[in-house]
Amino acid sequence: MKATFSVALCLLFVVPHPLGECWDAPWFCHGHECPEYSVVKTYDNFEERLYKSSRWITKDIASAQKGDVTDGFWKLYNFLQGENDEKRVVPTTRPGLVSVNEATSKVSVAFYIAPDTVLPKPNDETIREENRPSGTIYIRVFGGVASESDAVENRAKLTDDLKAAGKLFDDTRYEGAGYDSPWNLINRHNEVWIYAA
Repeated sequence: MKATFSVALCLLFVVPHPLGECWDAPWFCHGHECPEYSVVKTYDNFEERLYKSSRWITKDIASAQKGDVTDGFWKLYNFLQGENDEKRVVPTTRPGLVSVNEATSKVSVAFYIAPDTVLPKPNDETIREENRPSGTIYIRVFGGVASESDAVENRAKLTDDLKAAGKLFDDTRYEGAGYDSPWNLINRHNEVWIYAA
């Protein structure tokens, strides 16, 4: 029913998806705003997606270890919950990203920002807005409560699958995407993202 209603709204208001279709967010976004994409091709162990350009709030952190990641996400979450110059709550979105760039030795955490959202100024000056261009991303999905070792393991598996499929990709950068709140312990959806070269 929800999918039919959203398609009807799309047709009624002529709101085309920039990739030619109406955007209907997948189940793992849990009713929250998510970055828009289209599936280019599904392989046995990974998916190739074309993402639309998107906005994120980002904070650099010291490492991809659990304590640093948790602290970074709490600072972003608190900003969204009113720790900003307007004391305004910004709607929650999905996913949360942990980005690791081995070429620059930088690690950061980020939350997606819906396109029409006007952001207040953060009280924490280390939080910044980031605009990401459209592009192709290879995705591997895994369950459970994700850890740093899970991300590393799934990145290695995705890298092997991409090589076997003859794909060109950036092997210095990867991201872990989480779509569930920390309190949800079952049926969790996690992803590892590797960018096409």
